[in-house]
Amino acid sequence: MAADIHPSAIIEDGAVIGEGCKVGPFCIIGKDVVLHDQVELKSHVVVTGNTVIGEETVIFPFSVIGEIPQDLKFKGENTRLEVGKRNRIREHVTMNAGTEGGGGLTKVGDDGLFMAGCHVAHDAIIGDRVIVVNQVAIAGHVQMEDDVIIGGLSGIHQWVRIGQGAIIGALSMVTADVIPHGLVQASRGELDGLNLVGLKRRGVPRADISALRAALKVMADGQGTFQERVRGLGDETDSDYVRQIVDFVTGASDRSFLTPR
Repeated sequence: MAADIHPSAIIEDGAVIGEGCKVGPFCIIGKDVVLHDQVELKSHVVVTGNTVIGEETVIFPFSVIGEIPQDLKFKGENTRLEVGKRNRIREHVTMNAGTEGGGGLTKVGDDGLFMAGCHVAHDAIIGDRVIVVNQVAIAGHVQMEDDVIIGGLSGIHQWVRIGQGAIIGALSMVTADVIPHGLVQASRGELDGLNLVGLKRRGVPRADISALRAALKVMADGQGTFQERVRGLGDETDSDYVRQIVDFVTGASDRSFLTPR
């Protein structure tokens, strides 16, 4: 099926437009852009740079996807942005290409929802099924695993990692790594428990949820340093979910973490 391109759209020579794409009024598509099949640009969308958009992704008006990074160290090197399949990218979202010093790639997974006004900075790596609520700022080099939810008007500091299934409450400033399935809230981002709603929605067994609760208490109140307490959990647990937290923490022992209250 041929692409449906509005006559007012500007598509530079070299751009690749897949079958069944819809390009609405006043969109601009750069010469190095690839739109895979069934992508839809509503109207007034700019997709530029060395950017690939996966199948069935929909981008809403006034979004700017693939522009150069907001990094003064950037000197025009050829870097990329890859956006996966079936994402919903709402109005006024910005996603920047990577930097040479950060690996050259900003990458967004599949099935995400990026609500109005949010920003994904250079060299961020975002997993699948992520929900980023209105006006969230994700800084450079952030790593965000699958099934994460970021509440509105939150900020994620550069280089922070957020583990699978974590949830960040609205108006939070997150400056340290967040364990998988953690719940973060408060204006300066405090680890305040588990994302119990998300765990239950994904059908995590009750025994694993109980094990996670117990592990969180040990991490908060046990003997020794935080890293020592987590390593001790790894020696004792039978839960794959607790093991996921252990691996997340011990795999980067030189980093700072939000610790349970």
